[in-house]
Amino acid sequence: MREVQAIKAENWPISDRIAWVVAFRRLLAGRQSELVDLIGRDVDKPPFEALMGDVLPLLSACKWAEKRAAGLLAPRRLRHGGVFSLANRALLTRAPLGHVAIIATWNYPAQLLGIEMLQALVAGNRVTVKPSENAPGSQLWLLELAKEAGAATNMPAGQLTWTPPTREAGATLLRDQRFDHVVFTGSTGVGMAIAETLAPSLTSSTLELSGRDSAFVLDDADPELAASAIWQGVEMNAGQTCMAPRRALVDDKVYTEFIRRLASRAGAARPRPLINEAAARQCFELALQCRQQGGRSLAGVIEPPSADRNGRLRCLRPMAFADCPRDAALVEGRHFGPLLTVIPVRNLEDALSLHDRVDQVLTTSVFTRSPGRVDAFRHRLRSTLVTVNDCLLPTIHPSVGLAGHGMSGWGITKGEEGLFAMTRPIYTTQTAPLLRFSMEAVTPAIERGMSRFIRFWYGGGSAPAPRSASPAASQSQPRNSPEPVATSVAD
Repeated sequence: MREVQAIKAENWPISDRIAWVVAFRRLLAGRQSELVDLIGRDVDKPPFEALMGDVLPLLSACKWAEKRAAGLLAPRRLRHGGVFSLANRALLTRAPLGHVAIIATWNYPAQLLGIEMLQALVAGNRVTVKPSENAPGSQLWLLELAKEAGAATNMPAGQLTWTPPTREAGATLLRDQRFDHVVFTGSTGVGMAIAETLAPSLTSSTLELSGRDSAFVLDDADPELAASAIWQGVEMNAGQTCMAPRRALVDDKVYTEFIRRLASRAGAARPRPLINEAAARQCFELALQCRQQGGRSLAGVIEPPSADRNGRLRCLRPMAFADCPRDAALVEGRHFGPLLTVIPVRNLEDALSLHDRVDQVLTTSVFTRSPGRVDAFRHRLRSTLVTVNDCLLPTIHPSVGLAGHGMSGWGITKGEEGLFAMTRPIYTTQTAPLLRFSMEAVTPAIERGMSRFIRFWYGGGSAPAPRSASPAASQSQPRNSPEPVATSVAD
């Protein structure tokens, strides 16, 4: 059954898939205000944040797919095969994985689900989505819009389906159905449970889990730029971003000025609604604990969660803390909300040693007036994505992929690599019969000839190095003695 589904997906021509992307983009652009409103109702996201953080990245990804997908997925002849190119041609084609499940998340309900769905469908896969129970309105609307675009562009029946947006549906999806690939975005704990569920069937997956990232403010950084960008990363989406900075590692030379500029922003912050009361309570308790350990709120206050319009205590004021001990729980960053610790560091090595303690990294930001300095240590950051002199906004570039490793998951979404991850490569070789090399009747002459050819082709025609005598042989034979004469047994 799985093979039949994969074949059916391949029969959806790439031209029709691109036509679907165009129709979907135009519908979304024309009705963006509806989606922004639904996102606001689902997760209390301000309209401009929904527009910039959800709608714009998805539309940009659509445009990118329209221009690039067909070329990237087209058959490609593999060249530079050396001696194997004389009689053989090699071709790389890409086939869809088959039936892909997407378990959606809520913090960027349109961007994350939309791009994952877009790339899986453009690659030719059949897709089943489990919408988030925390963002049902916006994600169901997005799926209906995708199906409306499909009805106008020859999308095969059953190419895109979805489950109810309930927790129960998520629990039964992987148990009751067999998929060729699963895409999940969410917490590390749930991601580990999904990996365990998929392991017995060896079903592949993309697990985009959380990060607990750092912002490096080097000794030559612009304190105003760094404070502005980092605080924007803290406040955006009420800190509920897997790539948001959890700690700022600030060089002593610019620490005082950075604190001064960050404090003015923290003092002007207003409470933001988090996804639920538990998330707000956890952040508040971490803030109290940090103060008890000597940390200082840059706003001068630590406010408890306040009520939203429905009376739920889930609104929290974004906060930044200085003088927090390096071993404090808040410095670890195991929270999902608008809290930041600022740690003074002696130098870059000191900052890297603190960053090395973090086992979840996705996007690390670096602030410096000399961007070339990043070349010397970017590999040590362990992040797939490094932003220089900014935090979150550059990551919406449609060609930029997002990939975790270790406790931040595995696999990649977005960009070229994200599209390729929704396919499997097929390598086809074609041999010219007249030039085919046979191993059936190899004579010593053929063997010697092939050896000479290999030496010429791969060694540049160089002659073999002379064999040196063994140390024992050279010691036992006098340098100027004549060659020994062979004698018969009778002699």
